[in-house]
Order: sequence, then structure tokens, then C-alpha cells
Amino acid sequence: MKDEGIIALWRGNTANVIRYFPTQALNFAFKDYFKSLFNFKKHRDGYWKWFAGNLGSGGAAGASSLLFVYSLDYARTRLANDAKAAKGGGERQFNGLVDVYRKTMASDGIAGLYRGFNISCVGIIVYRGLYFGMYDSLKPVLLTGKMQDSFFASFILGWLITNGAGLASYPIDTVRRRMMMTSGEAVNYKSSLHAFSQIVKNEGMKSLFKGAGANILRAVAGAGVLAGYDKLQVIVFGKKYGSGGG
Repeated sequence: MKDEGIIALWRGNTANVIRYFPTQALNFAFKDYFKSLFNFKKHRDGYWKWFAGNLGSGGAAGASSLLFVYSLDYARTRLANDAKAAKGGGERQFNGLVDVYRKTMASDGIAGLYRGFNISCVGIIVYRGLYFGMYDSLKPVLLTGKMQDSFFASFILGWLITNGAGLASYPIDTVRRRMMMTSGEAVNYKSSLHAFSQIVKNEGMKSLFKGAGANILRAVAGAGVLAGYDKLQVIVFGKKYGSGGG
């Protein structure tokens, strides 16, 4: 804020907004598709097989959605981290969303827009697997009776799960973002494992969780999406969210 003003805090937000809504729609659509594909029932297949199916459908949904929106996530990350150059009159590296695509394609080709995709895929499988899987599995167990239809109770459960999923996948997300930042520059990391080892070696284990505290606030959005979709399912379709009775 001192150097660039409060507007800098929203740099890259256009790409984030464009990415966010399709991502959420795809996540829920794919999650419901994979759940119907696995078709595990708690009373028929047992709790643990049903639980594994919930985790698997969430992870598969996240990975499938990522294929469609990864380049936007890359552009958002580059814009958000685009610092003013030390020389050249304070010009930024990128002038906007389209400029990120244009310059990355010119320097690295299509592959540049997908730098770090493999580690991102691992991270999103962990995150979405826990995010959807734990919510689908814990809600019918913990929220019973009057709490079953409570938006507030669903929101609190969703908030706790979103925080847990975010914390579990945060080190992977750190590596992912670092690898994204190497596009268009001299590549510093040979692979995601190399990036992980270099970060830990040079900056320590704590650096993998740098900025994780901000996720506590960001988790409010994730919880709202879960609880909101939960309520929407009841209002529009007259059915319980996710696994329901399983």
C-alpha cells in the first residue's frame, strides 16, 4: 500500500472473478457426476467405502475443473505478484489480463500458461477431496435433528472444513505459485520436487505456510458456497445436499 496504493491489493482480481464462478459451477457439476459414477451407498457398501467415494469424487471434480480454468489462475497469480521493476520508470511487467497471455505465449508458448499444472493438480485433488468429501461425510453424521436444515450450522461446519482443507494443501499451493512465477524468466526449478526442496533448503519449512493465515478469512467464501448450495438443493430440488442419508 505504501508504494502502490490500496488499488494494488485488487491487482489480478478481474482474472479471479472470471475464474471463480465457472470454477465453482464446474466443481459442483463434476462432483455430482463422479458421485453418481462411483455410486457408493453408506448402508449398502459400508461407511469407509462411502467415505472414500466422497473424497474421490471431490478430488476428481477439482482436477477436472482445473483443466478448464488453470490458465486464468496462472494469469491471476502473475498479476497479483507483478511488482514494479526497479528500473525503466516503474513500469510493470504486465498491463492486464490479456497482456499476461500475450507475453507468456510469446516467451514460453502454451506450456507457459500451464507451468506448475502437475503440482497444482495434486494440490487441488487434496483440497477438493477434503473440501467436498469431508463435508458430504460429516454433515449427515454431525448435523442431525434441528441442525440438519440450519444454514448457520452448515456454514460453521463448512468453514472448519475449508480451513482444514486449505491448511492441508497449502504447502503444495506454495510450490505451485512459485513454479507459476518462473514463466517468462530463467527457469529456477526443474520440477515440483526440486522446487519443494529448494524452498525448504533456502527458506525453511515455515515458508511453505507463509500467508496461510489469510485463508481463515478466505474460508468464509468457501463455507458460504457449501452452505448456500446445500440450501439451494433443498429449495429448488427438494433434496438434501451431497450424500445426505448416503
